[in-house]
Amino acid sequence: MNTKIVFSGKRVEAESSAKTTRLPRARRNAILKALADPRRFELLERIAKAACPMGCASALRTLAISPATLSHHVKELEAAGLVHVEREGKFIYMTLRTEVWTAFLSSLDAVAPTPCPDR
Repeated sequence: MNTKIVFSGKRVEAESSAKTTRLPRARRNAILKALADPRRFELLERIAKAACPMGCASALRTLAISPATLSHHVKELEAAGLVHVEREGKFIYMTLRTEVWTAFLSSLDAVAPTPCPDR
């Protein structure tokens, strides 16, 4: 069964199971690349833990980075499909795309070690 998932305004085919959607290899690699930067990962953690959509002003206060750097990190997370960015006038609010995060985590299960049978 195939489903359609929207990433950064593009439609991408993805294989689907009954419970979670599997990410294409290219999408998984883009997510891993986005998470490789420690500041970007910290930003994603704060977005995920926020009870409401996180504004850029709040992110700037907690991360102590320049607005240009924050803008770059937000763009990378959005391009990887990890966050949804909503613009309201000059304000930007970010939320975690939980369906993408769940699919990413399930794709990591594929590399879980299997126990070696007794010899």
